[in-house]
Order: sequence, then structure tokens, then C-alpha cells
Amino acid sequence: MPGWAKAATALAIFVSACVSQAVAEDYPSRPVRMVVGFGPGAVADVIARAMAARMSDKLGQQIVIENRPGAGSSLGAEYVARAPKDGYTLLMCTVAQTINPALNNLSFDFGRDLAPIMLVANAPQILVAHPSLPANSVKELIALAKADPNGLQYASSGAGTMSHLSGVLLASSAGIRLTQIPYPGSAQSMTDVLAGRVPLMFGPAATVWTNVQGGKLKALAVTQPTRAAIAPDVPTMIEAGVEGYSAGIWMGMLAPTGTPREIVDKLSRAANDAVKSPEVLALLAAQGVDPLGGSPDEFARFIDIELKKWAGVVKEAGIRQ
Repeated sequence: MPGWAKAATALAIFVSACVSQAVAEDYPSRPVRMVVGFGPGAVADVIARAMAARMSDKLGQQIVIENRPGAGSSLGAEYVARAPKDGYTLLMCTVAQTINPALNNLSFDFGRDLAPIMLVANAPQILVAHPSLPANSVKELIALAKADPNGLQYASSGAGTMSHLSGVLLASSAGIRLTQIPYPGSAQSMTDVLAGRVPLMFGPAATVWTNVQGGKLKALAVTQPTRAAIAPDVPTMIEAGVEGYSAGIWMGMLAPTGTPREIVDKLSRAANDAVKSPEVLALLAAQGVDPLGGSPDEFARFIDIELKKWAGVVKEAGIRQ
């Protein structure tokens, strides 16, 4: 390349960087929308509102929550994926967005069309058993399942839900047979497990923990890689011997791909500050949710792992909605 061409290229890069930096410094100059793919009152909605309030203080502009439920939260994600790439439309998503592509033909690519900002929090699940089940640990559960040619049954809140796929992942990882008993919702599945009609279920820690403390259920393991704050004495699946097991109900923040990196980084800094604030920490603890955090690049790597993992689990389960 001639010297003048190199100089022109360098100048163009320099000017572009200056413009991007100026845009980031002025951002945000008007209110920002944060889309939630669930209705008001859902855990993701509650956390989004708490995060938005603290981030608004940091950024100097209001962040307004907009609920767009439907299609397993894919409608909200698609809306943000198609939004202008200027940082004024954000998404609070959940693990569902890394499962949905394997279940449905979507008109957008979650991994390609949305830019990660920060992994916000995780609502841990616990594998619980009715007291009548003769297994008090995951190791004993696996031995019990291997000794039964029909395997063991577990309740779920429907095909393709985390309560279903967590069982598929355990069966695959441990080399055992588990049979899903689907219910219309989590309340119905909990009722039958409490009654002993079905021996097992994977449930959100905040939902099942009261029954564990009351002796109505046994907690065998939490499904995330680290112990849950709400149940610090319950081992993880990995600690229980199921190598690499991870099935958390996480929440994260994203923007349309193409949003200037300087804006993404500015939002990430504000989000990391917000999740550490006393107000947000107190709300997360009340919801039985563990705070996370980290960089956009760390969240991007996490999403890639989740997309590949759940695609494999859904394929093994043979389900498609």
C-alpha cells in the first residue's frame, strides 16, 4: 500500500475513534428503554426495574422498562435485535433465549444479532426429592436410577422448560434414565412432588426452599456451578460428582449488535455498579437470586457456551415446539 494510502487509512481510523468517543461521552442524551420479554411482576421484570433505577442514577437519564411478553420471551428479544444500534433500546433476557433457538425457528439469531453488556444475576435451581425417596444425595440418586431399568420419574412444568431440560442434562451427564412427568405449570408439579406422587423435581431455590426447611422435601444439589446464597449448605451438582453440570436460570443485559463498543462499555460499567448497590443486593437476596457481573466479553463467551449446551440437550430430548 502506498504511503499516502496508509496515512489516509490511519487518519480515517483516528477520526472514527474520535467520533465514537464523542458519541459515548454524550450518551445518553435522552431516556433509554429496557425491554423485558416477560410480564410485570416476573423475576426478570423485578430485577430489570431495580437495575434500571440504579443505572439511571449513574447515567443521568431515566431507563424505562417496557414489557413485551410472548413466544417464550422471544418477541422482546427480536424487537431489540431489530432496534436502532444506538444504545437507546436494551434487553433484559434470561436463559430462555439460549434455549429458544433450539426449540423454534426464529427470525433472528440471538448469538449474532444482540451484543452482550453484562451477566446480571442467577436464580439457582435445586434438585429436590420427596422424603420417601431412598436417596439422600446425588450419588445415591444415580445409584438408585441405575438399579431401576425404568429409571426414575421427575416432575416438570412442561416440555422445553428449565425444569425439564435440567433433568435431561443430568440423565445425559450421569448416564442414567430419568422420565419427565410434565405439568401445565410449576404449581401443579410442586403439588404432586409434595404429595409423593412424583419423587423428584428441579425447582427455583426461592420456590422450594421453604419446603426443604420444613422437612417436606429433601435438597440434593443446586444446579449452578457455585453454591447458592439461599442454600449455602447444599452442594452443587459438580461437587456431588456430576462433572461440568450447570443449569442456572440466569438473567443478562444486551443491546443490538452494532451498538458502538464505547456505549456498550459505558452501560456495562453502570450495570456492574448497579448490581453491587445495597438496594439491588437486598432485592436479589429477597428473590433468592445471586448477583453476578463481569465484562461484555465474558458474557459473550458465556452465551456461546449456553447456546451450544442447550442445543445439544434439546436435540437429545427430541423436542421441538
